Amino acid sequence: MYPRISLRKSITPLILILLAGISLSGVGLQAQEHSDQRWVTTWSTSPSTLPDSGDDPAAIEDQTLRLIVHTSVGGSSVRLRFSNLHGDRPMLIGSTTVALHSEGSSIQTGSSKGVSFGGEPSITIPLGAVVISDPLAFDVPELSNLGISLYLPEASGFLTAHALSNQINYISAAGNHTTSTNLPVASETPAWNLLTAIDVFNSNEVTAIATVGDSITDGWGSTASANQRWPNHFARRLSADNSTAEFAVINAGISGNRVTTEGSSRFGQNLQARFERDVLALSNVSHMVLMEGINDIGMSSGDPGGLVSASTVIAGYKQLITRAHTHGIKVIGATLTPYEGAGYYTPEGEVVRQTVNNFIRTSGEFDGVIDFEKAVQDPANPSRILPSFTEDNLHPNDAGYKAMADVIDLDLFRLAD
Repeated sequence: MYPRISLRKSITPLILILLAGISLSGVGLQAQEHSDQRWVTTWSTSPSTLPDSGDDPAAIEDQTLRLIVHTSVGGSSVRLRFSNLHGDRPMLIGSTTVALHSEGSSIQTGSSKGVSFGGEPSITIPLGAVVISDPLAFDVPELSNLGISLYLPEASGFLTAHALSNQINYISAAGNHTTSTNLPVASETPAWNLLTAIDVFNSNEVTAIATVGDSITDGWGSTASANQRWPNHFARRLSADNSTAEFAVINAGISGNRVTTEGSSRFGQNLQARFERDVLALSNVSHMVLMEGINDIGMSSGDPGGLVSASTVIAGYKQLITRAHTHGIKVIGATLTPYEGAGYYTPEGEVVRQTVNNFIRTSGEFDGVIDFEKAVQDPANPSRILPSFTEDNLHPNDAGYKAMADVIDLDLFRLAD
């Protein structure tokens, strides 16, 4: 408590005016505290490749990473989330900036702002840890690209990453180039390193829809750096439809990922293991679309233990539904798309896929259903994707991903309760 004093005798009218101004500005600042419920994740990605994958860690030292990411909803402030989940040492980030992307490795002139952590420009992320930046006043446009630049002054060792982003990102020549409009590029990378989520402060109290899955949600097969994944198309549909509430659409897909087991350390932990950090820990998630299981089926056809059963995949779904519901998150089940002609297709696996899809459509376990199978299958051969929608009989192309987004019934997201 402050000591009781006589304002009339001790404070001049000018000071009173200044104090009033400070008090009013404090109200605005408090509206953007970390605990404010108007923070929502506008973009996310899930750490994938594990340290024992055999990949060359290719340490970065005294270099700047520039990561290009695509927002869903906008906001007046931003905060960034970084992870050292798979690192082999504490990770020093020397400085960080956020800017509006221009083209290639360039950012828009004058748009770059420095990011702080507890008031400091640098931070060391402990092994296995996550850090969140201080809120930063920054006008984030919806459906637009940002350039996030990180300077790593010391040898990085194995970098936590989402390895297959379908986005070209950049590594600079030596030095701190976080504020450079035109990055002096030494190399390109498909990975999003260290960065796992971006939150925005949106006064409309927007919530997020987490799209959860494997390479088909990750967008493999879509045009690189063009934001043609089905979640991107879905975000654009929601933004253009004034009859729905405003939603962020965030991506928790990992190429090669499985619901129940790890087929390869390149493809991340199984979905049940990563669900807490990749979905539940994100800001203001109200819905999730679950589409995963085709790798459980296809990859297991060559496993020593044999083909996975439909009941095993379904048991995994039930656990995910239960965990999401305990957080008040509605779970929309999405049917598995056809895969005949893919390298790991088997007739026995097709039977499992159809059994899993029947559960998704008819069990009543989900809060809603999206029939992605119907969106892309070939009417003349329903166990295959329409040839014009795929290059490899497994992953849709840009047109196929748009067809998936277009089949989503927006009524699933019109009702708030």
